[in-house]
Amino acid sequence: MSEAQHPDNVIAPTGQGGAMDLAMDEGRTLEPYPSAASGGRVPGGPEGTGPERKPRSLWSDAWHDLCRNPVFIVSGLVIVFLVFIAIWPSAITSGSPLDCDLSKAQEGPQPGHPFGFDGQGCDVYTRTVYGARTSVTVGVCATLGVALLGSALGGLAGFFGGGSDAVLSRITDVFFGIPVVLGGLVFLSVVTNSTVWPVIGFMVLLGWPQVARIARGSVITAKQNDYVQAARALGASNSRLLLRHIAPNAVAPVIVVATIALGTYIALEATLSYLGVGLKPPTVSWGIDISAASAYIRNAPHMLLWPAGALAVTVLAFIMLGDAVRDALDPKLR
Repeated sequence: MSEAQHPDNVIAPTGQGGAMDLAMDEGRTLEPYPSAASGGRVPGGPEGTGPERKPRSLWSDAWHDLCRNPVFIVSGLVIVFLVFIAIWPSAITSGSPLDCDLSKAQEGPQPGHPFGFDGQGCDVYTRTVYGARTSVTVGVCATLGVALLGSALGGLAGFFGGGSDAVLSRITDVFFGIPVVLGGLVFLSVVTNSTVWPVIGFMVLLGWPQVARIARGSVITAKQNDYVQAARALGASNSRLLLRHIAPNAVAPVIVVATIALGTYIALEATLSYLGVGLKPPTVSWGIDISAASAYIRNAPHMLLWPAGALAVTVLAFIMLGDAVRDALDPKLR
């Protein structure tokens, strides 16, 4: 037998044959390549790896990113604590925010009263705790109202287009030209009701155009996708297109804007209450306490420090939460 015909000198074809001969020489068994019949999973690999793993949706992927974001974790813990004391303030304080003693007016911290007393002799700690209820209520209700109204108007205008879209655009331009603080001074100065609902109504009245513009642009982008055109060609109604195909894919920008705006509405309520046109006594509010403490800032700075600090931490927590949600839901940032 010639040298070229010797079995050891046979040249195997390129590809799997050469690797199989090498494996046989080493006494090993070569596993076949993954195929469509095996589901594309690499044999012997860890479970859950390979092409057969179900891809995460936008929301599950965003939640996965949020759980690994320290900014979201810190701001979420602060917000959970604020919601807890807003619902159940008696869990961390046993006093009443309206229980005052003029003999202790402007006094500093004492045992059982760590924040001292205000100008009326009320416990600053108790009023700061109860003030969270008002701020959280105003912020959450105003955000829900703005998000629902703005999303509905902007989504419908973006979906149908035409005259309704043009009219909505001109109306939003008019509302954008109204200064928020000046509008609050004019609108709330004629309201005699001292509850939170006139303030919430004013915020919804001036806040919906921003969300409407965001929702309009998001719906216009979403309705041009291929799956919407396919559903329309199959005879899907307008309501089904909006609720099943467009809304779930256009709501992410609205959620981001609403989350960031929640902290802004809390600060706006405090500003209007400080100016005397928002909430009024006997309602307990951080803005009211800051307004009352501004006259005693030199003699009793503790009266201003604690409600102002609580307001700053609350607004910062919601803004940080909004930034984290924006980073998680924006595909360009992932």
